[in-house]
Amino acid sequence: MKLKLFFFLSLVFFIKTHAQSYIFGKITSENGTEMQDVNVINIRTDEMVLSNSDGHFMISGRAGDELRFIKAGYDRLSKKISQENIQSPLNVSLVRTTIEIPEVEVKQGLTGNLKIDSRSYNKPKKVEKLTKDIDRYIAQKSDPRVLAARPGEFVQPKGEGFSIGKVKDKWDDVDLINYIKASLGDDYFTHLKIEKPLIDHFISYVLAGGFERKKILKYGYCSDADLYRFQRFVLIRISSYRTPQIRK
Repeated sequence: MKLKLFFFLSLVFFIKTHAQSYIFGKITSENGTEMQDVNVINIRTDEMVLSNSDGHFMISGRAGDELRFIKAGYDRLSKKISQENIQSPLNVSLVRTTIEIPEVEVKQGLTGNLKIDSRSYNKPKKVEKLTKDIDRYIAQKSDPRVLAARPGEFVQPKGEGFSIGKVKDKWDDVDLINYIKASLGDDYFTHLKIEKPLIDHFISYVLAGGFERKKILKYGYCSDADLYRFQRFVLIRISSYRTPQIRK
């Protein structure tokens, strides 16, 4: 009897210890504004979620896990989860990244002393003469004989020119799909219940749903803002992707 009781208590303790728990919270800026589309990552599990329009988020985790909060334009923030964070909401505040302004050289102003001001603002006579000589040389017209073609040289005939056709984009959709997959990682899509062999197909499905990408393909550059925009578009398209298509 004692052995069965001991086994039962051990089983209860094991289940309680390894039970899946969730961490809830809210993300605001330093001035108290709710922040949407903040990446919340559990470093232990590699799970990633986005905060909603009210700044709220929910992610699985347990005490001792480290959560990382990332948003373009703001300093990254890491939080160590305690048992208290499991039982009550976790409030997080992100601080905007400080942009250093290049130092501007302030020139000396007029002092009122003619002797000092003349040395600061009047150029030396040699410099003035050299500047005038250069300007005079540039203004002179070249002798036509200097630019004339030599005997036997080919001369390009003058004309209205011609069009070389439309300039091609630096990227196509395949390049964009590869970039998105490499940037977000396979885990991002597997958390959405998208199997690895179907990741390319799913990204193509999202793009075909009206995702604006003309500038991305034209310049061959996808910014963090474009990635966040893609993630928001995923949330719109994923439900229809999972719905079985009715064949006509």
